[in-house]
Amino acid sequence: MSTGVAVASEILARLGIEDNNLGGFGGDWVGSGPELEVTTPIDGSRIATVTQVTEEEYDGIVDRAHQAFLEWRTVPAPRRGEIVRQLGNKLRELKSELGALVTLEMGKIGVEGEGEVQEMIDICDFATGLSRQLYGLSMHSERPDHRMFEQWHPLGVVGVISAFNFPVAVWSWNAAIAAVCGDSSLWKPASQTPLSAIAVTKIAEAVCRENGVNPAIFSLTVGKGSSVGDRLLHDRRVPLVSATGSCAVGYRVAEVVGKRLGRTILELGGNNAIIVTPHANMDLVLPAILFGAVGTAGQRCTSTRRIIVHASIKDELVSRLCRAYEDIPIGDPRDPDTLMGPLVNTQAVEDLQAAVRRVQEAGGEILFGGEPLDGDAYPGGHYVRPCIASAENEWSIVQEETFAPILYIIEYGSADATPAQAVDEIAEAVAIHNGVPQGLSSAIFTEHVREAEYFLSNRGSDCGIANVNIGTSGAEIGGAFGGEKETGGGRESGSDAWKTYMRRQTNTINWSTELPLAQGMEFG
Repeated sequence: MSTGVAVASEILARLGIEDNNLGGFGGDWVGSGPELEVTTPIDGSRIATVTQVTEEEYDGIVDRAHQAFLEWRTVPAPRRGEIVRQLGNKLRELKSELGALVTLEMGKIGVEGEGEVQEMIDICDFATGLSRQLYGLSMHSERPDHRMFEQWHPLGVVGVISAFNFPVAVWSWNAAIAAVCGDSSLWKPASQTPLSAIAVTKIAEAVCRENGVNPAIFSLTVGKGSSVGDRLLHDRRVPLVSATGSCAVGYRVAEVVGKRLGRTILELGGNNAIIVTPHANMDLVLPAILFGAVGTAGQRCTSTRRIIVHASIKDELVSRLCRAYEDIPIGDPRDPDTLMGPLVNTQAVEDLQAAVRRVQEAGGEILFGGEPLDGDAYPGGHYVRPCIASAENEWSIVQEETFAPILYIIEYGSADATPAQAVDEIAEAVAIHNGVPQGLSSAIFTEHVREAEYFLSNRGSDCGIANVNIGTSGAEIGGAFGGEKETGGGRESGSDAWKTYMRRQTNTINWSTELPLAQGMEFG
């Protein structure tokens, strides 16, 4: 056994991951369906197997999750917050182990794996405080001696469908908030990353059992999307489905859940752009683009896909970017010197190659990279060199999201414009920026107040996230996360996103001896 395998085995053991694992939890662990072999994108080797749940087992898990909800909703919200606080503390204790599992199973570099676990810890802290702030409103009634107010009640079982690129954080954004709101949750993780989900569910189970709480409030179902996943979408016992994935996945979720008048939180594809104006600080621009475009090997929904750069500084920016890309260490994400690990699977590598061909067919130029990496330095893994390409925004390939490290350079403005004249060209840059179907994250780099304010105005970015002198990736949990247009319109995490996980009720109390009607009506 190699040193790397031995270390991985120790980590898996500390997280309760065995060679063969059951993929369903609803208070008890079950699984008698097809075997799922989990491999690492680092070198293609086997990690473990998961026995997926059958449709019948899924039904039993949902029943127990619903029963857990009926009990959990009666627990005072601050007490629910205390359970979530303890969950956050347990995640703190196992941060390095869980981060290492994320790296092993998904391929993120070490700092990103641990950073994802830190997001879970942060959202647990946020949710703990939120448990004492589930505020309603009081309103003045138009009728004398009446009191009118609104309050928020727990909703039910919340379905959480997560994607491979954030195998644990997305669950916490939903489950921690749902838990303090009085809901139970049912997690369906991506088939590429079920072990991280099993490890997290075991952590949550332990916290619940230590507190005498029904652990089915954090339920899990690992199963095929075509069977278990589809059953979840149609399930009326699940009033809210939060789904993270591609736009195509979102259309399917919205259609099926919408037909039964269920609620959805859709966090779908991004086609995120950074506008770079002549007033930008290049020392900020370069690292922001590198992290946004190369971080997680370009497999974030907030990854930087497009650079919309003023013609007067395009050549300088491209030159500096290409030099920076040449120095990116690519390889085993467990190596602390690595900045870019593998793509998740062979299909992702093929998708990047297809995108490169389509750019060239449209008349674009590959300015750097784009080729697969193999040989002794990359045994069995799914490695590529990140790509930079010149492009036009209206090309079909640019209008789509390629979930890989490909960055499009798009020019705006006149090369002869002075910096002062370029300010008036910001509307052109914004029009290019907004000219895609997706609307998740966006950024502008400028030190000119008019450009910044235009970008943030109602004529500016049409995305759910808009930043100035910060890149497109790395959102904090305190703000609501989500986007517009084909990104789905959902909001998770901070601000008042908690309201989606509850049902609003308007109440009126008549404490008079009369029965006046609203709108001054007289009846009878």
